[in-house]
Amino acid sequence: MDTESTHSGYSYHSSRSGRSNRHGERSRERHKASSSKDSSRSERSVIINPPDTPSQDSPVQNGEPLPGEPAPPAEHGDEAQDDNWGETTTAVTGTSELSLSQEEVVGLGKGTEDGVQTCRRYVPLALGLCVGLIVLATPLAFLVLPAMMWPDRLQACGAACEGLFLSISFKLLILILAVWALFLRPSRASLPRVCVFRGFLATLTLLLIMSYWLFYGVRILDAQDEDYHGIVQFAVSLVDSLLFVHYLAVVLLELRHLQPCYSVCVIRSTDGETRHYNVGQLSIQRAALSILEFYYRDFPLHNPALLSASKHRAAKHLAGLKVYNVDGSGPASTAGAQPGNGNASRAMVAAAAKRKDNTHNELYYEEADHERRVRKRRARLVVAVEEAFTHVRRMKKEDERAAPSDIMDVREAALAIFPSMARALQKYLRTTRRQHCHSMESIQKHLAFCLVNNMSPKAFLEAYLVPGPTLQYGPERWMADQWTLVSEASVTSSMKEGTEFALRCLDFSLAVTVKSIPYIRVTEEYVDPKSHKFTLLLQSETSV
Repeated sequence: MDTESTHSGYSYHSSRSGRSNRHGERSRERHKASSSKDSSRSERSVIINPPDTPSQDSPVQNGEPLPGEPAPPAEHGDEAQDDNWGETTTAVTGTSELSLSQEEVVGLGKGTEDGVQTCRRYVPLALGLCVGLIVLATPLAFLVLPAMMWPDRLQACGAACEGLFLSISFKLLILILAVWALFLRPSRASLPRVCVFRGFLATLTLLLIMSYWLFYGVRILDAQDEDYHGIVQFAVSLVDSLLFVHYLAVVLLELRHLQPCYSVCVIRSTDGETRHYNVGQLSIQRAALSILEFYYRDFPLHNPALLSASKHRAAKHLAGLKVYNVDGSGPASTAGAQPGNGNASRAMVAAAAKRKDNTHNELYYEEADHERRVRKRRARLVVAVEEAFTHVRRMKKEDERAAPSDIMDVREAALAIFPSMARALQKYLRTTRRQHCHSMESIQKHLAFCLVNNMSPKAFLEAYLVPGPTLQYGPERWMADQWTLVSEASVTSSMKEGTEFALRCLDFSLAVTVKSIPYIRVTEEYVDPKSHKFTLLLQSETSV
């Protein structure tokens, strides 16, 4: 099969096929009537020319002429040649000053997406800060405005009024600390929708502030009330109301979901890893966030290399099949069969069905051989690590008697003993298909950590012999910004019995099913203490 070639601004002459020459002659006759007045426009188009076409004067896209160009006459035999056009054709592309590379297009899309994510992350925080400033400034404005607008007519503030000043100061300080502790914490995630309870609390706070401002404007500012003690009490009542709103926020945002109400089943789509968790009254998006936090803590790292064994086995099984044409064409392997040959496909399927009885034997011996190699590599790794740690302990005793200038640093000790175990560790990770999860730098860092804390060889090997949770590995394995929540119900609605949704990532997804925790009824059964008493009667004639 002839290779395809791509050139910019030039045509490529290929004379390997007689069919391509005939095709080129017909194409020249087909495009002979095309003029060169559209050459500037044709520089931006992708043209598929036969090998013998000397130029790109005919701007044809997808086999159809551009508007205003004469339609080429239909010729007999084109359909037969179109089946093999990819073997002898040449793709000629032109460049333009307005063209963009693929990297630039990806960069533009990534920059736009990053801008949207940044906006979605900081806009709610900015709105919350604005509401907080309004809440804190309103009581102070209630106290300052009368003293600025009609100070001469205000009544003197007595001891009770000054005590209210002290009360409002401490209440505002407590409110500031409470708002900081509840609302100004670092955000853990970016959710697709706004939290319903947060929106409700913000609306309630704004309505409360507006109501107090309306009453203040009508009854105090317009009437220029002279009772400053009553004005201070009005400001104190506003601060008390804001404290009660904050208490409501604590109940709705922090306490409502603490009591477990539902049991969720989380299944990873690729390997079927399953976990069960109890959650409280949460919306679907908040439940998805909690499940992802559980996933990073409890689920082992997703390893696509372990899932490719069945695919390789199936490909190896089909590669050994051959299809014979009894009409005289000779044997044809599966790779040489045409895609549209239905008879060959049916023959391969039938042959695979006949051989399926032996598939379990192949799987059994393959898994047994893999387990044997894993045990062998593991034994070599354990011996190599124990010898390296024994050498470190011996050198540590020698360093205690050595001069301070000759003592080796922990990092240097880790680098010194790492080559003795590197080969065995690399072979074991390759056998278990986890070599991409550990870099040499991370292994050396973990080795230095174990040496500093005087850990045993078994403690060092635990990170490599047993697959750990996702958070144990580097941030490049977390895929924290690639999750998509798929749900038929609204993500802001609360969970209920039978709710189902999925969390999709690049290579896999987490299927979540919600079940209600049953109502448990416990009854009491009274046991009389006297019913446990008994009398032991012994006969005097016994030998005891």
